[in-house]
Amino acid sequence: MIKVLHFYKTYYPETMGGSEQVIFQIAEGGARHGFESEVLSLSRQGGARDEIVGHHVSHRSKLDFHLASTGFSLSVFKDFAALAKTADVIHYHFPWPLMDVVHFACRIKKPTVVSYHSDIIKQKTLLKLYRPLMDRFLSSVDRIVASSPNYAQSSPVLNKFEAKVRIIPYGLDRGTYPQSSDEKLDYWRQLVGSRFFLFVGALRYYKGLDYLLEAAHATQLPVVILGGGHLEQELKARALQLGLNNVYFLGSLPDEDKAALLELCYAFVFPSHLRSESFGISLLEGAMFGKPMISCEIGTGTTFINIAGETGLVVPPCDAAALGQAMLSLWQNPEMALTMGENAQRRYEEFFSADVMAESYANVYRELLHI
Repeated sequence: MIKVLHFYKTYYPETMGGSEQVIFQIAEGGARHGFESEVLSLSRQGGARDEIVGHHVSHRSKLDFHLASTGFSLSVFKDFAALAKTADVIHYHFPWPLMDVVHFACRIKKPTVVSYHSDIIKQKTLLKLYRPLMDRFLSSVDRIVASSPNYAQSSPVLNKFEAKVRIIPYGLDRGTYPQSSDEKLDYWRQLVGSRFFLFVGALRYYKGLDYLLEAAHATQLPVVILGGGHLEQELKARALQLGLNNVYFLGSLPDEDKAALLELCYAFVFPSHLRSESFGISLLEGAMFGKPMISCEIGTGTTFINIAGETGLVVPPCDAAALGQAMLSLWQNPEMALTMGENAQRRYEEFFSADVMAESYANVYRELLHI
């Protein structure tokens, strides 16, 4: 059995983002494909070893402080070095500048894989300072994995390392999502209705939610927003200003509620307008649940998941009018929406299952280990 050590700044159950979901799905799928995973991350709760997450092992190093959205830890150097000794493959998850420093400080000589989750978009000034270290780090690793051909082609960083880039789409396992009870479905049906557009995700600067609120105002179609974040109060104030009685802010909810809302919704809307949205795990959840999708063309994995005219509709970014028109088009054409949802589910099953992702990573590990 190949032993893989995943290294990332945060992990379950303390944080629940898209990158954490990807690591979880790879780790859970490993046993069927000849590898077992352990995960090392930072935590405000302090250090800990050998915690069980799902069916794999997780370790924590104490998070000491944040600087420019980057977590730092002194103890992680010792923890990583100890765990790396027993691993066959080191699997990094980019971006995280401290990870690069740890890699060189610990003088890693084992096969290395980097899951390249995103370009650095927001921290442009700091990127200039970080770039020499980043380039050296990416030059030193054996394989860099992008989540879609769209992103690999449009990323200037990945273009520099084209020879070592591989494409492995993110995958999800429907079996890891709870089955919705009749009581839960009835509860949400009574609260938000049985025909609505659903957005799921953290309320961040690149999610395009201002444009979704404008589209909801223009169309008066029902929209449910599931997720929390630092923009929540600002978005609620904007909705109040627009007099939006058709938009429901639900905040963060347990997975059972998310699954129920994914099952109930008419269509999935994902207005992310910046390249910080490198893939869109929640968009993929919409496809997994067989929903037609609306997304923006931003040159990333969102348009690898959502094929225009086949699995849903694709609109220009930052265009509330086009977004609203797409919502009306789906709303007024239920047969088209149903067909697109069925196509989305078929595409998920063919390209985006967690099992396919785990098998693809297993092939990369074996290639590097020459087995």
